[in-house]
Amino acid sequence: MSGLPTYASPGQRVWYYSFRVICGLIFFFLIAPILVIIPLSFNAENFFTFTPEMLALDPAGFSTKHYEDFFSNSDWQLALRNSLKIAPVATIISVSLGTLAAIGLSQSHVPFRRAIMAILISPMIVPLIISATGMYFFYSNPYIPIPFYGKVELPFTLTGTYIGVVLAHAALGIPFVIITVTATLVGFDNSLTRAAANMGAGPVTTFFRIQMPLILPGVVSGGLFAFITSFDEVVVVLFVGSAGQKTLPWQMFTGLREQISPTILAVATILIGISILLLVVLEVLRRRSERLRGMSPS
Repeated sequence: MSGLPTYASPGQRVWYYSFRVICGLIFFFLIAPILVIIPLSFNAENFFTFTPEMLALDPAGFSTKHYEDFFSNSDWQLALRNSLKIAPVATIISVSLGTLAAIGLSQSHVPFRRAIMAILISPMIVPLIISATGMYFFYSNPYIPIPFYGKVELPFTLTGTYIGVVLAHAALGIPFVIITVTATLVGFDNSLTRAAANMGAGPVTTFFRIQMPLILPGVVSGGLFAFITSFDEVVVVLFVGSAGQKTLPWQMFTGLREQISPTILAVATILIGISILLLVVLEVLRRRSERLRGMSPS
């Protein structure tokens, strides 16, 4: 029997099958909400429950009108456009700063590396409501304190602007980039960069020609996590943004509180499909990273 040796004791056999049953139950517990949302998004009625027609698999009980409402409703389209504006820019900033930080912290001569790493990944650890509150007060304060000088008044504030939301989302995405790139750099052979330097290559050329191709899977993986974080985030944008920067999660949150619109289920199904696609991309990148690092034969 595959996976279980013939000489296994009765206790080992019991644990072998019990472990798989437990894993199956946990998987079902995690996947059950998704399995409920997807068919409900095709409900012909404006309800969040299965109608008798749906339970009887009657075609009359199913409809795509909620998807049509999403693509035709101006509020939903505005939220979608805002999300597509904010998330890519925040991702680019997160990838740029996070990659540079990971490469810098991977150097053994950098002092206080652990303390700096802890500070940089703190947005992942600190409760989001605390981060959102801090960002709100920081962005709304039009002063910059300068040591031995005092305060310099700024002519603008970042609250209620696209720049403020983008910077806030970038701050939340940087830790994911740092972690994935740092994990990729663990197996990086530093002798390659030294060899490139001996051949006359400068730091910039060495980075783009030697380091970047090898750590690219980690960079892209971190970028995908940063994009998902920005695209799904709602708490920070409620504090930092305004009605003009209403994103898709904000619109879904508003729909749950005020309208109880089943269009939310259609949007959730679309986001589930996008998440599955991104997970497939992450798995492909993970396998490519293993092949580049010599951890996988194929």
